[in-house]
Amino acid sequence: MKPRGLRNNNPLNIRQTRTQWQGMTKEQTDPEFVTFKSMAYGYRAAWRTLHTYFYRFVTEKKPFNVRNILHRWAPPTENDTEAYIRSIEKLTGIGEEEKLLSPIYLNGYHHLALLIAGMTVMENGIRMEEVDHEAIQEGYCLAFPDNREAVMLGNVI
Repeated sequence: MKPRGLRNNNPLNIRQTRTQWQGMTKEQTDPEFVTFKSMAYGYRAAWRTLHTYFYRFVTEKKPFNVRNILHRWAPPTENDTEAYIRSIEKLTGIGEEEKLLSPIYLNGYHHLALLIAGMTVMENGIRMEEVDHEAIQEGYCLAFPDNREAVMLGNVI
């Protein structure tokens, strides 16, 4: 049986809130986590969430890096955040304190796509080879349609 996040097309296990995400299924069958129409819409929500984190961290004068992202995404009150950070570092090669760019910037795309892939592994207990990288890319294009052509053509750093 597929992991819950993949069954819900919600690979990063975004919780139910008042947010009405684009691409949510009409009927939400999971009481805790959002169910999306497709994996691309689940990844779209992840990209938009990271975009929100970036601006929130700027306001709070905190660096946008793996450590701060994961402390917010998987807080120590609910998770072993330090183990999550170490696993992401191993999976992606991105250092926990490495400064990341906002997802809106194309030159930040590759690091954040890799981060999202690593988070998919952690949230679903799968291997990196099982991550749907095309859906991550399509989710980005849904989240930031002005960047679609450049991303689809591979014209990003």
